[in-house]
Amino acid sequence: MAEQFLASSQLRLVFELGVDEKGEMKYKNKNYNVKTTSTPEQLFAAASAILGLQSLKNAGFVRNDSHDLI
Repeated sequence: MAEQFLASSQLRLVFELGVDEKGEMKYKNKNYNVKTTSTPEQLFAAASAILGLQSLKNAGFVRNDSHDLI
């Protein structure tokens, strides 16, 4: 039977850049490697601190986990 192990985690912040010539919203992603043991509260606090330093408008943030299968 296969097993799954958490290999790495990233915190992705998404920023709005404005609209393009077609009128569609443009976005920019910034990824930060975080500890796999980080809690949701810790990631929220980190994202809030980083967002406070940005001039771009926040469009959201998400945690991305990668797993190894053995």
